[in-house]
Amino acid sequence: MTAVAYQTKFGSLKHYEKGGVQAIADDVKNYAFSNCFEVASKSKPYERVVFGQNQIYVLECLRAEGDSPWSTCAHDEFALVMDGEVDIHLVKLGPSQTVPDENKNGAVLVEGPPQGQKMGWMRLKRGHQALLPKNTAYQFRVSGEPGVVILQTCKGDLSVERWAEICQTA
Repeated sequence: MTAVAYQTKFGSLKHYEKGGVQAIADDVKNYAFSNCFEVASKSKPYERVVFGQNQIYVLECLRAEGDSPWSTCAHDEFALVMDGEVDIHLVKLGPSQTVPDENKNGAVLVEGPPQGQKMGWMRLKRGHQALLPKNTAYQFRVSGEPGVVILQTCKGDLSVERWAEICQTA
């Protein structure tokens, strides 16, 4: 049996090749993230641009630049850093702040600074993934060059769809 050799090619916000779709008999894992750098290069900081969807579940691409607003969610989310270095600060929301309706999908903005127990922070670099626990406020912070974060979440009010701009048409 012949071993198959795969080569992983990582792009960055400064250097990427535009992804595309080719009809071939291959594994989709080789192409899942091909357009995240282009999407982030054309996005406002922390705009949640949907670039993958399966029913209510989405992959959102964020341009990580400066400090994000505080957000929370009624379900767990996952953040994967594709480029740069991103700090994520977590605060367990207390009773004085409203946690999202448990039946509401997607992230919501926290009104005012989060009130509750500080849970600490994580520093993520390219390839690092973090759990963003439900009913916990989180804020992304970048002090250097802009980066790229992919969120695995459910589509919600903050999700931005730009399919006509990001999909290959020819």
